[in-house]
Amino acid sequence: MVHSWNVLFAGILLAALSPFLIIAIALAAISTRSVGVFTQNRIGQHGKPFTIYKLQTMVAGKVTGVGEFLRKTKIDELPQLINILKGDMAFVGPRPDIAGYYDILQGDDRRVLALKPGLTSLAAIKYRNEEQLLAQQEDPQHYNDTVIFPDKVRMNLAYLNKKSFWYDMKIIWLTGKSLF
Repeated sequence: MVHSWNVLFAGILLAALSPFLIIAIALAAISTRSVGVFTQNRIGQHGKPFTIYKLQTMVAGKVTGVGEFLRKTKIDELPQLINILKGDMAFVGPRPDIAGYYDILQGDDRRVLALKPGLTSLAAIKYRNEEQLLAQQEDPQHYNDTVIFPDKVRMNLAYLNKKSFWYDMKIIWLTGKSLF
């Protein structure tokens, strides 16, 4: 079920931020020599795949200077407001992942799939610098699969049990606080 406050707020934000977003897309396009918007299949609610929108930040596997700024400030995530309008995402929920993670969970952990993916979550706040954390590991994939992802699943299950409008507002406030 799409929460009307998610759609309403996404529409208002998209309208208000559209001039800024057009500039950000143009900068991303120039720095990556692309259309400026990146799309990728991700796993959504109930394991259903959807196409996520982000600003393009990489060329040939390397983050551009503009891309680094867009990622650090999370501006690269703004096109996901369109995903919220489409009903694929919410403001708060597990960050959507590629196939091979949420879609293959077993047992009680599969309850995470009841949630719409979100722009933010307590796990997203905790792992805000996940790329840097993984870069410090001898085997980043193993560390992600055995430490980070299981922790995210636990945190997202805890969110599922507490989910409410006011809890979402608290997480959004904490997200804003973590950005500044």
